[in-house]
Amino acid sequence: MKIQIVNRSKHPLPRYATPLSAGVDLCANLDAPVTLAPLERRLVPTGLYIALPAGYEAQVRPRSGLALKHGITLLNSPGTIDADYRGELGVILVNLSDQPFTVADGDRIAQLVIARHETVTWEPVEALGDTERGEGGFGHSGV
Repeated sequence: MKIQIVNRSKHPLPRYATPLSAGVDLCANLDAPVTLAPLERRLVPTGLYIALPAGYEAQVRPRSGLALKHGITLLNSPGTIDADYRGELGVILVNLSDQPFTVADGDRIAQLVIARHETVTWEPVEALGDTERGEGGFGHSGV
């Protein structure tokens, strides 16, 4: 599928790391490095703007290597970019480690996955049909 993109960053367009990758890497677009103290969060710009077709969203997701090696992840994860949003894509990074972490210009900081979605029309009813699970929630299976 084709998606319109404006690239105001200093970096190439996002690309898939391998032919079967689900997401493209998003890079930080910074004038100077940014250091996140432990438990600090920051909106990191990408310099990218996209126009998604109706019925699609873009999901901003953490990079597993940053999470495992450095304790860096995303708040509001996955972040949703709606088809009618035209602003700059930003990544809300948070440092969950006990060490400062520095993000440099061009660092791969997140993944972007494009996904279809449905728009619902609510159908109010007085009760829902029964299922085997019923109202069992978190941990209901005992596992």
